[in-house]
Amino acid sequence: MSDSSTDHATETVGDIVAVASANESFSTLVAAVSAAGLVETLQGDGPFTVFAPTDAAFAAEGINLDDFSTDAEIAALADILLFHVVSGQVNAADVTDGLVAAAVNGDNLTFTVSNGAVTVNGASVLLADVPASNGVIHVIDAVLMPPTDVVEPVLPDCDVTVTIAPSGLKFSPSEVTVTVGETV
Repeated sequence: MSDSSTDHATETVGDIVAVASANESFSTLVAAVSAAGLVETLQGDGPFTVFAPTDAAFAAEGINLDDFSTDAEIAALADILLFHVVSGQVNAADVTDGLVAAAVNGDNLTFTVSNGAVTVNGASVLLADVPASNGVIHVIDAVLMPPTDVVEPVLPDCDVTVTIAPSGLKFSPSEVTVTVGETV
């Protein structure tokens, strides 16, 4: 009689980068993670939840990794990729309609569940709960683009400020009286 614990080989699952690297559908994602300097991060202890766009998703978005060569462009690529990562493990069973989760880049991901289909920020989840030793991967059909940061204009310290109306056809206020020495 044999011991049942030795009858089955134990399957070892690699970290998120190793699991993605083993799948031909993620060659662009793996190359992007490397180009952005995020390999060690995603090999860390985690747990992480990664929403992994396929190569087809990168192609559909028109993302060419050769376009990311300067420090600012690489930082933008890292921001895009970190918008696909949640710190902590979010399994498919944890997702509810309207769930909001903070991505590692600081922006929010919003989930929609309808008739059994799940989307995250509009991208469809094609395959859920791919295990990794430091988290879970969900395969998605689009590259998630982080919202652009709104930069509030810095107005100089003036006595009177005149702005242009959204139509671009009016000033607000429409009339201004200034005295010598005041700034507008």
